[in-house]
Amino acid sequence: MILGSNSVRETHYDVLFVKEDASYEEIRASYRTAILNSHPDKLNSDHETGERFLRVHKAWEILSDPKSRTAYDSELRDLRQDVVASEDISLDDMIIEDAGEVMELYYQCQCGDNFSVDSLELKQMGYTLMRDGTGIFVRTPDALPASIVLPCGSCSLLVRLMINPDIKVPIDGYL
Repeated sequence: MILGSNSVRETHYDVLFVKEDASYEEIRASYRTAILNSHPDKLNSDHETGERFLRVHKAWEILSDPKSRTAYDSELRDLRQDVVASEDISLDDMIIEDAGEVMELYYQCQCGDNFSVDSLELKQMGYTLMRDGTGIFVRTPDALPASIVLPCGSCSLLVRLMINPDIKVPIDGYL
């Protein structure tokens, strides 16, 4: 997901329910399922169903062509970098709560609320929050540094979470 005018905007990967590092075969299989499940002739056609069908078709057009996909991925990276954030933070700046299957990451905003993201949201964006015996770290699809922009839960401030796959936060650093 990317930010657009202070709200989270769905990417073509989100439309097809695939990770950003999905193979062509994974994208094709997901497209086939999504197009069948959103086809206006199959469902009682309404405006929302028709829009979903068109979004699925557009996502397939972009992601099925290697050149278009490469350009789209580059555009996504640029959009994520161009967002004006109040500050850049790293994984070790976050408060990490282990809620069993899901880990939640928080960073307190100056308004008193939090910037937050959980391991399931990270996974939807193609990042995997990993835990081993010595610490936690984020695995990126291409093993390169990345960033995501987090909105505050209450105000309009944004922070950029800088993701460096080589950085591991010690286990005693989370709750």
